[in-house]
Amino acid sequence: MNAATSSDAAPAAAWRAEVDASCAYPVVAFFVSAVFWLLFGTVLALLASIKMHTPGFLSGAEWLTFGRVRPVHLNTMIYGWGSMAGVGTLLWLQARLSRVRLPLQLPLVVGCALWDLGVAGGSIAILTGHGTSVEWLEFPYGWSFLFAGIFVVVMAASLMMFSARRVGHVYVSQWYLFGAVLWFPFLYVMANALIHGALARGVVQAATNWWFAHNVLGLWFTPIGLATVYYLLPKVLGRPIHSYYLSLLGFWTLALFYNWAGTHHLVGGPLPAWLITVGIVGSVMMFIPVTTVAVNHHMTMKGHFALLKVSPTLRFIVLGAMSYTVVSFQGSLQSLRTVNEVTHFTHYTIAHAHLGVYGFFTMVMFGAIYYIAPRLTGREWSSPRLIKIHFWGTALGMAVYWIGLTWGGILQGLAMDNPDVAFLDVVRHTMPYLWSRTFAGVLMAVGHVAFAILVWRMFTLKGRRLPEPASAPVVAMAGGAQ
Repeated sequence: MNAATSSDAAPAAAWRAEVDASCAYPVVAFFVSAVFWLLFGTVLALLASIKMHTPGFLSGAEWLTFGRVRPVHLNTMIYGWGSMAGVGTLLWLQARLSRVRLPLQLPLVVGCALWDLGVAGGSIAILTGHGTSVEWLEFPYGWSFLFAGIFVVVMAASLMMFSARRVGHVYVSQWYLFGAVLWFPFLYVMANALIHGALARGVVQAATNWWFAHNVLGLWFTPIGLATVYYLLPKVLGRPIHSYYLSLLGFWTLALFYNWAGTHHLVGGPLPAWLITVGIVGSVMMFIPVTTVAVNHHMTMKGHFALLKVSPTLRFIVLGAMSYTVVSFQGSLQSLRTVNEVTHFTHYTIAHAHLGVYGFFTMVMFGAIYYIAPRLTGREWSSPRLIKIHFWGTALGMAVYWIGLTWGGILQGLAMDNPDVAFLDVVRHTMPYLWSRTFAGVLMAVGHVAFAILVWRMFTLKGRRLPEPASAPVVAMAGGAQ
């Protein structure tokens, strides 16, 4: 490193250290909470999966029936693991991209504790039979006020950092972060008001439910996930993103088309034909933003795939980005009426949803935590072996889950559409695929436990110290030391 490079690197390292120090307590709080809910949700996922092929399992405990375990699993993974990991990543990214200290640190830490309280309280309410039975909004109405209040703090912190930013250029990740903090609070408050506030009734309530449920992935998890990939991919590779203009095209077409797509879940339902058609058109038009993102990511990675061997951050975010492409194309195709006739009400839909929330978003969050945590603690990850167990357990588990339920769901749909096949025969034929679902869950659970051990060691400062940022290599076991 020559003198000029060293003199340029020193101020950059200084402001990065200042930003990371300001993020330490709030971001660590959200990450640790997220991992706790990941483990809790994993246990519930295994229980729900086992009950699909062995319904008598733990049947003596009414609070562990499938109708209670499954919605608690869904909500703890969405509002516990996914949202808390996403908020932690969002705050750190916005601080880094704006080059300013994280504001509202104490309110954010308190907000994290209250968020945990909300997830715990809502989960207990469902397990004791007080859930709302509205998918993705099963927590009782009162808890929504708590979450809404915390969203206000997160939104305020993000906007304050952007307004005080020390750089004139707005990087594409910030566009996506803006989308997340502005779209989702509105989406969440409106859905609760319309559904739980009885402003929407009958089929209008169903349309509102799927407008919300579909957009949780598209207007909350997807912007955070893509913002993370757009930041970490060039950061780890040490090269710019392929095309800034393609990235903007992807953002604005996502904003334009995704929010219309939710009603394709109601094909065949008692809704106006035009409303269903609008959802289908919006879904098909998603080919535009997805293709631009896929091309941009691939061209950025081109010639650097060998680095997947040395960077866990890169492995997870590349797998997540690839899953985003597949799940989005799959969603566009299954919105078509002819395809929906086969896949609707089958395990195919479950596989599709998990590829989006887990294969895409969760994998990207794993990669983000592998990158961010060492910069908050100044320490390296403690065990390369546990990192490999985490990656292969979750990657293989997701592959088995998706392939098994996708193929099983197609066969299930064809059989249900055949009047000569009895429904009980359809159920019997799906059993092998439901067992594959449990096997996949075990693989993912092994990966989650390995990840939790790594996170525990990292935040209890068990790993060795990192070298000085100014002299560290771009690609390290933590995913890069810049």
